[in-house]
Amino acid sequence: MNPALPITCPAVAADPDDPRKRRWLIATGVAGGTAALGTAVPFVSSFAPSERAKAAGGPVEVDISDVPPGGAKTVEWRGKPVWVVRRTPQMLAALEGHDSDLVDPRSTQQQQPAYAKNTARAIKPEVFVAVGICTHLGCSPSDAPRGANNPSLPADWPGGFFCPCHGSTFDGAGRVFKNKPAPTNLEVPPHRYAGDTRILIGDDAA
Repeated sequence: MNPALPITCPAVAADPDDPRKRRWLIATGVAGGTAALGTAVPFVSSFAPSERAKAAGGPVEVDISDVPPGGAKTVEWRGKPVWVVRRTPQMLAALEGHDSDLVDPRSTQQQQPAYAKNTARAIKPEVFVAVGICTHLGCSPSDAPRGANNPSLPADWPGGFFCPCHGSTFDGAGRVFKNKPAPTNLEVPPHRYAGDTRILIGDDAA
């Protein structure tokens, strides 16, 4: 994998409920996102929900037909950046074998809907949907691929996400590693499939 998700490291921790800081967080996140997760493919960003949907906090529809394996797309939902990652078989395999290193490997805490309480933390294992905000102080983690030359990561790093602000690390399913500032896994928002290549974020009604 190549670094892709943007590094957003505000000098003052961003409060997701502060509209000014929230807009800054998303704007800098979009400005930084230029590569892809997993392989050297375009990183696609889309911020086109209607003003009415944003104001009401309503669901946002995402077309993932243009997201290749190893790629990702970022959209805005309720003023938050939401990642949609299409994982490869290698990325899925990397989720196994390190449960003892994680705070909540079984996703028992309320950071995701019931249908995402699995190893992949997803409805479909190959598609990961998560709010791209660290659960420590609201910074935005960056993609941290396996084998990355990052001195802040261990030699046996399986790949995932790294928050450069305070050093929290998450695996490829957004599960936080032990002995890090972030107390819980990344949030998985409510979502459902409206078709093979369309996801409604913020709506999981059958």
